[in-house]
Amino acid sequence: MEEAKYKYIGRSVPRIDALEKATGKIKYMSDLSLPNMLFGKILRAKYPHAKILRIDTSKAEALPGVVTVITHKDVPGLNGFGIVVPDMPVLCKDKVRYIGDAVAAVAAETETIAEKALSLIEVDYEPLPIVDDPEEAMKEDAPKIHEEGNIHLHTEIKRGDVEKAFKEADLIIEETFFTGRQDHTPLETEGGVAFVDEEGNLNVYVGSQYPQRDQLQLARCLNWNPKKIRVVSYPVGGAFGRKDELSIQPILALLAIKAKRAVKITLSREESMIAYWKRHPFKMHYKVAFKNDGTLLGVDAYLVEDKGAYSSLGGPVLNLAVEHACGPYRVDNVHVDGYAVFTNNGIAGAFRGFGAPQTAFAIETIMDIASRKLNIDPIDLRKKSALRKGDKTSIGNVLSTSVGTELVLDGIRESNIWKNREELRKISTKPWLKRGVGVALTYQGTGLGVGIPDYGGAILSMNEDGSFSVRVGTVDYGQGIGTSYAQIVAEAMNIPIEKVKVVLGDSFLTADSGPTSASRGVYTGGKAALIASEKMKKTLKEKVSKLFKTDEDNVEFGFGYVYDKVSGNKVTYEELAKNFKEEGKLPEEEGYFLVPTAEIKIENAFGLPHHIFAFSAHTAYVEVNTLTGEVSVLEGAEAVDGGIVVNRQGFEAQVEGGFVMGMGYGLTEHLAIENGIVKNPNFSTYIIPSIKDVPKRIETIPVINPEDTGPYKAKGIAETVMVATAPAITNAIYDATGARIFSIPATPSVVYFAIKEAESEENFD
Repeated sequence: MEEAKYKYIGRSVPRIDALEKATGKIKYMSDLSLPNMLFGKILRAKYPHAKILRIDTSKAEALPGVVTVITHKDVPGLNGFGIVVPDMPVLCKDKVRYIGDAVAAVAAETETIAEKALSLIEVDYEPLPIVDDPEEAMKEDAPKIHEEGNIHLHTEIKRGDVEKAFKEADLIIEETFFTGRQDHTPLETEGGVAFVDEEGNLNVYVGSQYPQRDQLQLARCLNWNPKKIRVVSYPVGGAFGRKDELSIQPILALLAIKAKRAVKITLSREESMIAYWKRHPFKMHYKVAFKNDGTLLGVDAYLVEDKGAYSSLGGPVLNLAVEHACGPYRVDNVHVDGYAVFTNNGIAGAFRGFGAPQTAFAIETIMDIASRKLNIDPIDLRKKSALRKGDKTSIGNVLSTSVGTELVLDGIRESNIWKNREELRKISTKPWLKRGVGVALTYQGTGLGVGIPDYGGAILSMNEDGSFSVRVGTVDYGQGIGTSYAQIVAEAMNIPIEKVKVVLGDSFLTADSGPTSASRGVYTGGKAALIASEKMKKTLKEKVSKLFKTDEDNVEFGFGYVYDKVSGNKVTYEELAKNFKEEGKLPEEEGYFLVPTAEIKIENAFGLPHHIFAFSAHTAYVEVNTLTGEVSVLEGAEAVDGGIVVNRQGFEAQVEGGFVMGMGYGLTEHLAIENGIVKNPNFSTYIIPSIKDVPKRIETIPVINPEDTGPYKAKGIAETVMVATAPAITNAIYDATGARIFSIPATPSVVYFAIKEAESEENFD
C-alpha cells in the first residue's frame, strides 16, 4: 500500500483535540461568558406568511433591565444575507415568510428579562395565504412568497435521445419518490457572543463553517469595514452544513454595537429547529430504460425541491441533485428537469450530501427493481453501467481524475454482509420478523464546481522552540480535519506530530481557505498546508546551505533536523529557530491551492460539472417487524474510495457516523410542517438514531485509489459516506418483505402499509 512509506499518512492518529473535548476543557461558543455581558433574545414571526403592518417596541424598551431593542430600522447596511442571493432579512420589515423569521431582538441584563421583553413587543400582522406544496407553488395563480415568483431556479439537462432510448428498451421502470426534511441536529445549537473591543473592532464568536465569508456578509449588513470585523468560528459543536450560512450573527452584532456591551445569544433546541436550515425535501418522478442484459439506456427525471422561504443554497443543491440524478453510471440519453421552489415550509439549505442523497434514493431504488426484474445480481447490474475513467457522466463531462466505482463495488462484494447474505436472510427469531440485505452505490462531487472560486489557503510559521503552527481558515466541527492538517505538516516537515500546532477558523489569524463544506476540507486546506510546508522546507534549505557553506542540493531533512549529507553536519529545528530569531524573525510561508475544475461548463447550471469525485458502495442488513413496520438495522458496511487515506481512525469514524446519519434519514427523521407550523421541534418527537439503534457492526472498507491532485493523493469522503445508506436500507426492507419503499423516512407506518400493499398485490396476482 502506498501509505506504507509514510510516518503519519494512513495511520490511526488520535484527534489532536480529543482530550480537551472528552474532559470538557474545550470552550464552545455557547460556553463563553464575558464580564458585564447582556443576554439577547429574538422575536420570531407569529404567522408563516403575513404582511407586517406595525411594530411597536416602546413597552419592551421601558422594561427595567432592557438595554436595547432592535428592528429593521437599526440595520444600517443591507437588510439581507445569503450565500448566493441575499434575500433573507436580518430583521423583517414588511413581510414574514416562515414561522422562524426574525422580526425584532432585545438585549437585557438577564435571560428572563429579555424573554419578558419579547412578549411586550407589539406586532400587527395581516395573514396571507400559506403556500406549502411546491408543485402548487409553481402554478401561475399561486400566492407569491417573493415578488419575482415562487420558482427560485429551473435547471434542465438534455443529452442524447431519451425517447429513442425508451423505444429500444426491454424494460422501463417508472416511479415517483419522496424524501423528508432532515434536521442537522448538531449537539451545539446556534450560539455565541459579540462585542466591540478597545480598538473598535467588532468581535463575533459564533460557530460557523466559513469565518471569512461571515466577515464579508456582516460587513454588508452592518455597513462596516470588513477589516474591523473579527469572526472566530472554532470550536464548533457540530454543523454538517447547518452553520454554512449566517444565522444569529447579524442580530448578535447589531445588539452588541447598539448596547456598547458584550451580548450573548444561545438558541434553545426548539428555536433552532424552527428557525434554521434543513435538508431539502424532494419529489422526484423517474422513468428509466434498460436492455435485458442490464445496460442502462436512458433516464428521464423530474425533480421538485421544496426550497422553503429563502434562497440560501437551494440553487446549488438543485444543481448538484441534477448532476447526480443518474447516479455514477454511463447513460447517454438523459433528460433531467429540476425546479427549486419557494414555500412557507421553513427554510432549507446546505446539508451533508447537498442534493445527492435525494436522487441516490430514487436511482438506487430503480437499480434494485431492475436487478430483480432482469434477474441480474445487483452488484453485477451496477458494474454493467458503472462509470470508469475516461467515461462521460450523465451531464456530459469526461472523468479524467480517479474513479473508484468498480473498486467500491468489488470491495462491498467482499463485505461480511454480502458474502453471507444467503445465510443472514434465513435467520429468524420470530415468524413475523423478516431479515433482508440491500446494496446501493453512489458518488459525490468534491469541491464547489465550475465557475465558483474554489481554493485552499494555509499559513505555516516556525516557532521559537522549532515547532510549527499551521493556520487554516476551515474549521473542524467534528470531522477531524485539524488532525489531518497536523499529520500532513508533520509528514512534510518530518517532525513529531506533537510539534505541529493547528489554528483554525479565525478571520484575523488564518488564511482564507474557503468554506468547510463540499467534502473539500482535507483536499483543499490539506493541499495548501502541504504547499506551505514545501515552501518552508525550501527556506530552511537555503538557511542551512549558508550555515554549512554547502550547495542546497546537499541539504537533506532528518526527523526534526536538517543536515549536510556531504559533511555530516546537522542542525535541529530548534537551533534553526534560534538562528532565524537572532538574525531578524522566524520564517513564515503561505500556501495557496486553486482547485482544478472540469474542462467544460454546463450552461445555465452554475457549479456544474464537478471534476473530482469520491465513490462509495453501501450495504445494510435489516430486520423488519411485519406486524408493526418497525425496522432494525443489524449490520452495515461501506466500501469507500477517498484516494489515499490520511487518518485511518478518522476515516472509520466518518464512515460510521455517516452510516448512522443515513439511517436517520432513511428511517426516522422528518421535520413535520403543517400549514407552515413545525409540529415536532425537539428530540421527544423528532427522532434521531440513538446508541441503541446503531448496528453492532459497521464494516469499513477503504479502497485505495490515489487522487494525484490531492495532498498525499487524498480526496474528501465526508458526504459520500452517508449518501447511499438510505437506499441500501430500503432495498434491504424489500429483500426482507417484498414491500417497496418510495418515500423516506421509512417510518413504521410507511413500512407497515407498504407491506400490506405488497401483500394485497400478491393476493390479487
